[in-house]
Amino acid sequence: MRTFDEIHAIAADRHGGAKALEAKLTRSGPDATALPEDRWLATMTKCIFQAGFNWQVIEAKWDGFEEVFHRFDPGSCAFMAEEEFDRILQDTRVVRNGAKLASVRENAAFLMDLRADGGAGQVLGGWPSTDYTGLLEMLRKRGCRLGGSTGQYAMRFAGRDSFILSKDVTARLVAEGVIGKPAASKTAMKAVQAAFNTWMEQSGRTLTDISRVLAMSC
Repeated sequence: MRTFDEIHAIAADRHGGAKALEAKLTRSGPDATALPEDRWLATMTKCIFQAGFNWQVIEAKWDGFEEVFHRFDPGSCAFMAEEEFDRILQDTRVVRNGAKLASVRENAAFLMDLRADGGAGQVLGGWPSTDYTGLLEMLRKRGCRLGGSTGQYAMRFAGRDSFILSKDVTARLVAEGVIGKPAASKTAMKAVQAAFNTWMEQSGRTLTDISRVLAMSC
């Protein structure tokens, strides 16, 4: 596969030069290790609802989600009584998708479970980038509806270092011979992680920067 500098050059050529490309890359945002539990839960919930829905619809209703779910306080959500949940299922302030609404309670409990390991910020925000696919697998197994791209977007929007296997990133990975098709197996994800680790070593850059360069190279 090409070196990171070679891929960066391809992306720069497509985006008006190296300086213009650098201006488009994601810069430092919030510190995911310091993100409160309620914001982790809010971010996860928003990404779960955005999957398969118009993002603008979810954004327009988001204040309603915050109100209905007690500003995503994990304790209030995890121990919500069935009567309250039934009322939420009929509440027009939210998108009334029962399975996705139920994920709020499940993921609130999941976040509370992480307290035993140091808390969500430490576990999710502090997970080594060199084993990012391990984090994604943990989210798939222990979280609710956090597999695939949903978990990837949740981590990116929460501010932690991450890659997103979008159509363009996948196309570059295929072009480089890392995978032969969209990564769906553990073997494929292992190959993806190894490629990103190589590019991190070569460039000293984050997963987020590398992911965006790969996307912009297509």
